[in-house]
Amino acid sequence: MHPTRVGPYLIERKIGAGGMGTVYYGRHEQTGDEAAIKVLPASLAREEGFIARFGREIDAMKKMANPHIVRLAESGVDGETYFYSMEYIDGETLTARLRRDRRIDWRETIDIAMQLCSALKAAHDTGIIHRDLKPSNILLAEGGTVKLTDFGVAQVFAGTKLTATGGIIGTAEFMSPEQAQGRRTNKKSDLYSLGAVMYVMLTGRPPFSGKTTLEVIHKHRYGRFDRPRMIVPDMPHWLDEIVCQLLEKDPDQRVADAYVLSKKLQEILSKVELSTRDSSTDGSNYDGSAPTISLDAEEGPGAGTLMRDLLRAEVEYANKPSPFRELFNNTWVLVALLALLVIGGFLWFRNPPLTSDQKFEKGVAIMEELAEMERPDRILWRTARDDYFLPLLDEDPEQWEQRVGTYLDTIRLYEIESGATRRGLSTKGTVPSNDAERFFKIALHYRGIGDDAAARRKLSALIAILEGQPGHEEIRRRATEVLGELDAQDSEGADRHALLDQAMKQAEEFSANGDWQAARRIWLGVIEWYEPYPDLQDQVEHARAKLREELSLHP
Repeated sequence: MHPTRVGPYLIERKIGAGGMGTVYYGRHEQTGDEAAIKVLPASLAREEGFIARFGREIDAMKKMANPHIVRLAESGVDGETYFYSMEYIDGETLTARLRRDRRIDWRETIDIAMQLCSALKAAHDTGIIHRDLKPSNILLAEGGTVKLTDFGVAQVFAGTKLTATGGIIGTAEFMSPEQAQGRRTNKKSDLYSLGAVMYVMLTGRPPFSGKTTLEVIHKHRYGRFDRPRMIVPDMPHWLDEIVCQLLEKDPDQRVADAYVLSKKLQEILSKVELSTRDSSTDGSNYDGSAPTISLDAEEGPGAGTLMRDLLRAEVEYANKPSPFRELFNNTWVLVALLALLVIGGFLWFRNPPLTSDQKFEKGVAIMEELAEMERPDRILWRTARDDYFLPLLDEDPEQWEQRVGTYLDTIRLYEIESGATRRGLSTKGTVPSNDAERFFKIALHYRGIGDDAAARRKLSALIAILEGQPGHEEIRRRATEVLGELDAQDSEGADRHALLDQAMKQAEEFSANGDWQAARRIWLGVIEWYEPYPDLQDQVEHARAKLREELSLHP
């Protein structure tokens, strides 16, 4: 049963509820103004940590002034009830709209997304990330205005680390991969969630779904989704590309920020309008066929008159001055072009094209440089492959296939290694074409996430399997090199354990002496740096537990 009164508001009905509070519809008893009143549940109001977080939500809303963010009216405490009121939006949530219509037209999807970009830019500019962008937090008001609400799990960079405990906060279907790992989020995490929201608007389903939350989270980290255009073929391919870019696993591969995204979405509308206008004015039908001309006297001019008009139009077009024609009638332009031609010829003779042998020598030199590097440079091996080795194969496959084949095999392994990252078995890079390459990539993945023991076992087994196997010499050689690198890192692993043990001991001493701020900083540092290492998860979880304990005692 809902309360009848909260602060100066008379409550009429319940609107909704979430993890950080219940929202009611009410009216101000003096002004009669409608409002949505959010109340912190009594069970949470007894915990100082949740009271502080509720206060952070209010502070966050105070900082943001944007027509697409629900406006805060006032806040206060009524007895033991913590509340704040905000503008009431007469409309529906995006969730309700999708339940009714299932999908939303791509043009309206762009319009909604652009308004959300405005809201996210306002939040990000004040150092706030939403962390829980999803259809139920998006309100569609009458007239088409979109409002973003519920900053209950927002993280305020400038504030204390109330939400930086390494825990997973958010909704699984719209959660970024880094958020699913419990890592620190940033504005690009919100952009990933916006990409997931756009995906469900366009296709009627989220990019990833599953029977359990853990299954969905795992798919966000490692899974691949169907491109939206495979489900909705009539949407512009430019929009398909943007949604896929927003859903990149690597935050660096996503759109830079909400402002840039809004500009890209606006460009799509311009491109579609331009292409539509061009298809209707270029003298062809929509399907590209030639236009038909009716010679029926009852429907227009006769054949003779029509031919006369067509010839006249052709003569006028031929005599019409064009910008290019006027440009090349300019003497100074011709002189400049002649000068460029002379300079270009001089440079060509001074730097003639490389011979085949010179291309091969340059490619080999790059490969020798790469062999000396601890981590091969992607730009260098791409240059060796694309600028030197592949052109040689195009020129004369029989002559160069054997000589460059070994180097291309090595480059292929570099590509496979580039796809085995700490974020998981990336979809980027070369896809393994056989079991040997696939096993090598899996071993590299274990190494990338810090599980050196598993990587060592996988590599040793692979080396044994490939012994004496023709066609896999390069993989066996590289696997042996990586195994040697792991053996050389044993002393580093011992140092890592020693440093972690010392840090945890120091944090315990700070906590025992009442210096909980210093203890917090150490525990946060442990979570930040040691979370990727599977063999150190017990210490990381201990740090999280101690941090939560301190936050509950000293919010």
